[in-house]
Amino acid sequence: MTHPFLNLAPLTAARFAAIEDRVARLLSTEQDVVITQGEALLPLEGCIRGAAGPGTTALNVITGPYGQTFGDWLRDCGATVIDLAVPFHTAVTAVRIREAFAAHPEIDFVSLVHAEAATGNTNPVAEIGEVVREHGALFMLDAVASVGAEPLLPDAWGVDLCVIGAQKAMGGPAGVSAVSVSSRAWARMAANPRAPRRSYLSLLDWKERWIGGGRKALLHAPAQLEMLALEACVERIEVEGLEAVMARHATAAAATRAAALALGGGLEPYVYEAGDAAPVATTLRTPTGVDASELVARALAADPALPVVAGGGVLAKEMIRVNHYGPDATRGAVHACVAALGAALTESGRSVDLEAGRRAVTEVWAEA
Repeated sequence: MTHPFLNLAPLTAARFAAIEDRVARLLSTEQDVVITQGEALLPLEGCIRGAAGPGTTALNVITGPYGQTFGDWLRDCGATVIDLAVPFHTAVTAVRIREAFAAHPEIDFVSLVHAEAATGNTNPVAEIGEVVREHGALFMLDAVASVGAEPLLPDAWGVDLCVIGAQKAMGGPAGVSAVSVSSRAWARMAANPRAPRRSYLSLLDWKERWIGGGRKALLHAPAQLEMLALEACVERIEVEGLEAVMARHATAAAATRAAALALGGGLEPYVYEAGDAAPVATTLRTPTGVDASELVARALAADPALPVVAGGGVLAKEMIRVNHYGPDATRGAVHACVAALGAALTESGRSVDLEAGRRAVTEVWAEA
């Protein structure tokens, strides 16, 4: 039997390298870009285990759940970890980073999440990168949720390890990711005796055997379908234009935020300041006495495909997340989510103004 996903011609090393080059152009980077054959947690862990170890003093910024995971990995590597946690409804500031360096001048590694889709905030990486550069620390950035949704310039911002994934604003698959690596980061990993080698977590393997070999022979059989999907979603961004894609996400976020406030019923933005809110997803706080998980279940009853979910873990009872990213960064998707949430609030006994919510979406899009 034939199937479009089966019996594909082998993915050549040349095509693999060409896809890496397109990802590099997307990031406006001159650094090495390595496409990793798995979800973005693979290169994120690979970066930490490659660059950190005993003797490393890491500043780990926590603005959501992924920052907590990075701290666990850093400690497991033997690093001394200084956690800088801020409330999930806000963003960290460059001032807080500068204060951390002043208190701990021995910091030589900084880990940060650009945009936290899980909590809906985004951090000012350009300003933070300037502070990190002043102190000469290595800078690792999780840009999985920000790439394609807002500006991301690892070279200009002094990011040494920048990890992206395709599954959010890029509108691609979850099973493939990439990392840009600076020469400083390669040197740090090469000097680390505990850095993974001959391992699926090893970035050094890719440096020595793939990049060092002129990108002529792949380390292992590539994840063919995911690679083709990544190529397709990068091409789609190229055709639409990165600026247009980012503008779409910014408009979707602004429209969702405005609609939630206009809708009433006690629903309000979870991230207090609009400037701290991520374009990739908007988080909303439910009114007192309304369980977010139950409200989401009501909203999805009519259309289970809507990009609306309850918060994870302890946030499941109080937070709703509207995932307006990729193909859902559209006026139609935002209108549908607002209407469904309004109907669900009405069923919960809350008084809402559905027309005001719809009007807010239309007005924001008209002004974009």
